[in-house]
Amino acid sequence: MDDARELSRRTALALGGTGALGGALILAGCAPGSDSDGGDDSGASDGTGADAGGGSTPTDAAGEDVAALADIPVGGSISATIGGEPVLLSQPTAGEVVAFSAVCTHQACTVAAEGATFVCPCHGSTFDAATGDVEQGPALDPLPSVPVSVDGDRVIAG
Repeated sequence: MDDARELSRRTALALGGTGALGGALILAGCAPGSDSDGGDDSGASDGTGADAGGGSTPTDAAGEDVAALADIPVGGSISATIGGEPVLLSQPTAGEVVAFSAVCTHQACTVAAEGATFVCPCHGSTFDAATGDVEQGPALDPLPSVPVSVDGDRVIAG
């Protein structure tokens, strides 16, 4: 056999092992939940046990007194916690309160309430305080809603 075309057993095993390792690494990068850029662009946890598409309230927090209605300006927003997790409360119209996870859907930084807008201090994403929708990226997904209700002059989780 010609020496230029001859493949030794050692070389064949080395190439096969390298190929198998490379294939395994590629497949691992395609697995659900993998994150190639170190950031979390979708499905960030909202800290309530549901992923970013969630909208659930921690079971032990249902019925929790979250805030006084008077503390949330009409057309504005405030930061609060439900079950120890950060949330944003907004009062788009008098007597109507909506809540969203304060965990940014881009890279899980805590978003701040700034009037009619929520702002992520890490990369500048902004969200509409009435809907949780992205106004400006880099975040692509809206903030997950968190169920709340108004009972008299109080905002209640659940």
